[in-house]
Amino acid sequence: MICSGSSDPQLKAISNELQGVLKKEHGIRTEAVDGFPMSQWVVVDFNGVMVHIFHTAKRELYRLEELWNDAPRLKLDL
Repeated sequence: MICSGSSDPQLKAISNELQGVLKKEHGIRTEAVDGFPMSQWVVVDFNGVMVHIFHTAKRELYRLEELWNDAPRLKLDL
């Protein structure tokens, strides 16, 4: 999963909220977290499901979506 935010505090908030909700509502624990909001790219591992949280500019730079052009895309209404 790939998502983005517009500031370092927002990246941290997305990561924290995602971890909290998945643990509380689904019993899914975080395996590992790599990166920091100030690096503008945080990766959270939920037992093999990787969530990449990018600052908008970094997401445009790395364009991870292009690595999996043939994969289905889902838009989540949050």
